[in-house]
Amino acid sequence: MSSQIIPVEPFDYVVFGGSGDLAERKLLPALYHRQIEGQFSEPTRVIGASRSPLTDEEYRKFARDALKEHLKKGEYDEAEVEKFCARLYYVSVDARTDSGWDQLKKLLDEGKERVRAFYLAVAPGIFGDISQKIHDHKLITKSTRIVVEKPIGRDLASALQLNDTIGRAFKEEQIFRIDHYLGKETVQNLMALRFANALYEPLWNANYIDHVQITVAESVGLEGRAGYYDTAGALRDMVQNHILQLLCLTAMEVPSSMDSEAVRDEKLKVLRALKPLNASNVEQATVRGQYRAGASGSGPVKGYLEELEGGVSNTETFVAIKAEINNWRWAGVPFYIRTGKRLTGRMSEIVITFKPIPHAIFDQAAGRIVANQLIIRLQPDEGVKQSLMIKDPGPGGMRLRNVSLDMSFAQAFNVRNPDAYERLLMDVIRSNQTLFMRRDEVEAAWKWVDPILKGWETTGQQVQGYTAGTWGPSQAIALIERDGRTWHDEI
Repeated sequence: MSSQIIPVEPFDYVVFGGSGDLAERKLLPALYHRQIEGQFSEPTRVIGASRSPLTDEEYRKFARDALKEHLKKGEYDEAEVEKFCARLYYVSVDARTDSGWDQLKKLLDEGKERVRAFYLAVAPGIFGDISQKIHDHKLITKSTRIVVEKPIGRDLASALQLNDTIGRAFKEEQIFRIDHYLGKETVQNLMALRFANALYEPLWNANYIDHVQITVAESVGLEGRAGYYDTAGALRDMVQNHILQLLCLTAMEVPSSMDSEAVRDEKLKVLRALKPLNASNVEQATVRGQYRAGASGSGPVKGYLEELEGGVSNTETFVAIKAEINNWRWAGVPFYIRTGKRLTGRMSEIVITFKPIPHAIFDQAAGRIVANQLIIRLQPDEGVKQSLMIKDPGPGGMRLRNVSLDMSFAQAFNVRNPDAYERLLMDVIRSNQTLFMRRDEVEAAWKWVDPILKGWETTGQQVQGYTAGTWGPSQAIALIERDGRTWHDEI
């Protein structure tokens, strides 16, 4: 089975931070794959931009090296790579001065009729500077978009300021606030499961669902991000964006259509319906953790403070939250969310646990009846599992067993699973905002997260140590088990 590839209009993608880590690991490989799949129309160009003084040829060598390192076995095709490199250009620009901007304008003026996208793969501190320079040098056309990476601020006040700054140069419909989690195949399949099947939507409410778990677990530590991470922490880095977006897609009402505004309107309603967490209840509803030395992967690893080399820090590398949504659909249904670094393994999933049957007709010899679960796995092996109780085959009476109807995307469709960035980069060119965050969504998320941060500060809630390679602090287990439930920890 193969999917139909629809080419996009010719475009110029300008990647600020074009010689940086994100461009190397994700953006250039993603664009290369889109070329191979036949999604580009000609003429299309990719223009790297940063302060590094590179020539076009030096940038093309950087791209070749990046593709050799980050493409999977068999994906590097010499002819396709050379074709891809031929569309690469480079301009050295300074975000805070006028250096290089005239050269960039001259290059872009060669394709005024094309879609023009500016991708800010740079530190958030210069988002505003670059936006203003793009505006001042008259680089914005009627077919221009700008792509902004997270984090969008570090609290509500800074998010408002950043949105205002970018908004002075670009219209809201031109601004694409990217969250790569929303580009994952399984995330979109969550909407297909709910809204394209008669099976689930009638059951998708407090009458039938007992609770929901959302886990985003990482096995890695700081990975060279100590400077950023210690000023952010797990709540800002993961919950405010990735996890709240997953929660919104899980809990939102049925939109009137798949139009981007209709979908984002419903997501916004979920954010606004979240029960407030603040100093009065934050200690009962949240757990903060910080990893200590332990074992991960193939050997021993350092603790957070050792990696940080700073001695003292109360920054959380793990957070678990019991969230509630105050509306009719979800009244009384807890959403348990957790995320952390140096956990048992790398895993992202949404687990919908249905309520138990109201009355068991089978005797004890048949075995325990386990509540049905729908498990939506985002990574590492994308797929969907539906657990069901069935009779164990064979004679000897009624014996019940919990089994899963298991659908792996890789096995079911026998095609390469595109990286999330591939879809999102092309959605920018198509001007499809469905999988991108609107301004009011970002601000609504911060309005829920800010009081948690302030509540931690007011109550002096400390991080709880946990050994690297485990599932986090014991307090996180207690958070869910005192409600008579347990975390789904299957890797």
